[in-house]
Amino acid sequence: MSNPIFLAIDKPKRSDALALLGSVRHLIGGVKLGLEFFAAEGPDGIAAVMASAPDLPLFLDLKLHDIPNTVAAAVTSVAHLKPSFITVHASGGEAMIEAAVEAATKSSYSSPPKILAVTVLTSLNEADLAITGQKGPMEDQVERLACMAIAAKASGLICSPHEIVRLRRAIGRQPVLMVPGIRPQGAALGDQKRTMTPHDAIAAGADFLVIGRPISAADNPVRAAENILNDLQQGSRL
Repeated sequence: MSNPIFLAIDKPKRSDALALLGSVRHLIGGVKLGLEFFAAEGPDGIAAVMASAPDLPLFLDLKLHDIPNTVAAAVTSVAHLKPSFITVHASGGEAMIEAAVEAATKSSYSSPPKILAVTVLTSLNEADLAITGQKGPMEDQVERLACMAIAAKASGLICSPHEIVRLRRAIGRQPVLMVPGIRPQGAALGDQKRTMTPHDAIAAGADFLVIGRPISAADNPVRAAENILNDLQQGSRL
């Protein structure tokens, strides 16, 4: 993809999601719809939004985490939406990831969804990790989960921009790195604790950038998206 931006549509209402997507669809490379929208609008809402932009790939960010059979059934249940990517939590374990990958592979569509594993949420820092009882340092835990997920045949990972370089050394160039926690220079961090600018994340080795509030919450979403895309295009020519 020439445009690595997946717009995270942080809108619980279908009408708001459609309005936002309609305004910036020519400036993005894909659409990310997550748990908030899925809980509010369900599969029909996902289908309606994507029908308004049929040329854009769907990143269905549900972060599935359950016993292997349940996760496999969930992947099968959403395959008709034709997502390009579906997320699971790497902490669900090897068997769960393998079950998700098998279910995706068995879908009857020509381009089955790729399973991406979430390592450690970008809203967490070292202190949060310790409270949950996970073994740090942060980068070590991310790499452990990442290597396990790739060994379980996940197509790629969701990771903080700060782990891109280390993960590329650990897993190579082939797996997809879909990277949230992207904030243009000077943008508010919100609840993100491990962030990076769009240009720096691509330079570090990200394949795709998940960008939500810097566009969706901007006073002028079109201008915000244009600025991010221009910065990426200028950086690619440096």
